[in-house]
Amino acid sequence: MNTTKLDSIRKQMEYYRMLGDKTILILSQDQLNWTYNETSNSIAMLINHISGNMLSRWTDFLTSDGEKSFRNRDAEFAEGHYDRHELIKKWDQGWDCMMDSLNALTDDDLDKTVVIRSQEQSVFDAIIRQLSHYPYHIGQIVFEGKMLMNTNWQSLSIPKGGSLQYNDQKFSNPNADKHFTDDFLKS
Repeated sequence: MNTTKLDSIRKQMEYYRMLGDKTILILSQDQLNWTYNETSNSIAMLINHISGNMLSRWTDFLTSDGEKSFRNRDAEFAEGHYDRHELIKKWDQGWDCMMDSLNALTDDDLDKTVVIRSQEQSVFDAIIRQLSHYPYHIGQIVFEGKMLMNTNWQSLSIPKGGSLQYNDQKFSNPNADKHFTDDFLKS
């Protein structure tokens, strides 16, 4: 497998998007707006935040500060009852903006410098920063979804108690030259 760093990053991002997509799509509008308590975030708030962050960070990624003047981070966490279709539209806009920017990059761009909140960093470091940030919140989305679905939850990866069967299936095949997300992304 001749995978570049950017190929691997894109696959990782696609994997985490898939986890978020599958969770968001099975939940009702009320479930997307549910909060555990007054200090916790609803999935709707997390969608607003991830999308807002993506639009800010990835718009004009190589040429302007990643914290854009159009962003209102505090509003991303505003309490309210958010419309499911609007949330999915925001979610898609954020992911499209990020993936379009990633797809426009080449490996030669990874050593260039970008700025986020007046702090210079390499393109590679800025990408890794986001590759850490988004899964953090997507994990929250999946966990809340799992709580909300209770016993109706369907595992998005290896189900609890399924490791032995999963490993048996993997080890019964010859070594494969592919990215680990390939099996999850095709399902």
